[in-house]
Amino acid sequence: MISYYGLLWAVSLFNLTWCVLQYWQCTPGRELSWNLLTLLTTSGLLFLEISLVAFLLQGNQASGLEALTRTFAISGVIVAVDVFLKSLYVFGFGVPLFIDNGTAANRVKWGLWAIHKLLLTAVYGIIVFMHHSKWKERLPARPMFYKYIVYMFLLNAAALFACGLLGNGGGFSFWLYNLSIICYHSFYPPLLYITFLADFFQEEDLNLENAYYSEMKDAGFFDADWD
Repeated sequence: MISYYGLLWAVSLFNLTWCVLQYWQCTPGRELSWNLLTLLTTSGLLFLEISLVAFLLQGNQASGLEALTRTFAISGVIVAVDVFLKSLYVFGFGVPLFIDNGTAANRVKWGLWAIHKLLLTAVYGIIVFMHHSKWKERLPARPMFYKYIVYMFLLNAAALFACGLLGNGGGFSFWLYNLSIICYHSFYPPLLYITFLADFFQEEDLNLENAYYSEMKDAGFFDADWD
C-alpha cells in the first residue's frame, strides 16, 4: 500500500505540473511537450483510477499482497493499451486529443473521447448497479467507496454528454467538458486519498500504537499500575 501512496504522490506532481503549464497548448513549438506531459499525466491518473476499481471488485477474496499485485497487473495492461492507442492517434494520425483549440470541428477527436468516457461511465454504472443488487456482498462494505463510485459515475457521465454534444457542435458543451476536466484534475487525487488511503494510514497508526503498547507491557512498564 505504501507503493500505491508513492504512486499517488508522483501522479499528483505530474498533475500539478500539467495545471501550471496549461499555456503550453497555446504556445507554438510546445505541442510535442504538451502532448507528452498530458499523456503521462492522464495515464497516471487512469492507472490510479483503474487500480482502485480493480481492487474494489476483488472484494475480500484475496489477501492484501495478492490483491495489490493482481490490481497492478490488470491496471498496467489496460493503461498500456490506452497509452498505445492515444499515442497512435496523437503522434501517428495527428489527432489533437490533448489540445483544446475551442472548436468542435474535429469529430474524430470528440468521438474518441466519447468512447473513452463511455467505457468509464459503463464500468462505474455497473458497480453502482451491483451495490443495489444481490452482488452487493462482493463490494467492500464501506459507504465512502460507494460515494466515490457515484461521484466518478456522475463526472464521467457529464463528460460523455459533453463529448456527444461537441461532436455535433455547441457552445454549452465546451463549458461542460472543460468543467469536467477541471474537476477531475483538481479533485481526483484528494478524493482518492480521502476515500482509500486516509483510513489505511489511520489503521496503520492504530496497529503501531497497539504494537508499542504490547511491547511495553511485555517489558513490564505497566506493572506498577497494578500494584
